Amino acid sequence: MKNSRQMINWSTLTHDNWLFYLAATPKGLCYVGSPNGSFTEMKDWVTRRIPEFELKEDDQVLNPYKVELLEYFNGKRESFTYSIDAQGTSFQQEIWNALKRIPYGETYTYSQIAEWIQKPTAVRAVGTAIGANPVLISVPCHRVIGKNGTLTGYRGGLDMKKYLLHLEKGEGTNG
Repeated sequence: MKNSRQMINWSTLTHDNWLFYLAATPKGLCYVGSPNGSFTEMKDWVTRRIPEFELKEDDQVLNPYKVELLEYFNGKRESFTYSIDAQGTSFQQEIWNALKRIPYGETYTYSQIAEWIQKPTAVRAVGTAIGANPVLISVPCHRVIGKNGTLTGYRGGLDMKKYLLHLEKGEGTNG
């Protein structure tokens, strides 16, 4: 009998006071957890998105992702070369692909993203899709802000969003 279970390798990444759970399929990075999130958070996400799976801790498989993420956190990388296997609907995929085109250090509003994908009345749907982004940082949803310039919800928390935006603007990370 053929094993139809999808192998999901996982590991953790530590940066400063944050611990992130990372997961990857053979196609690429599929999950970056919230800072200081739990193994259960990652497992619950995998359970909802990938019906038949096997989780296996494997630091070696996740190492290339960790290296690039740490380079990003250290201000030495502005884009990622690894593959991403974000699991979502076709609309979510469209939004996440749009997010990957936002230049490093720049911000766009939810309305701008909706206009960008030629669905200007879909601002709320755009926000919902952005909120479902499973691959924090690599799919830069932190670069999306409110229409009035305010920082809005972020799965990683507003402190992390502020940290990432300051990092990308070269303003240090204390503010």
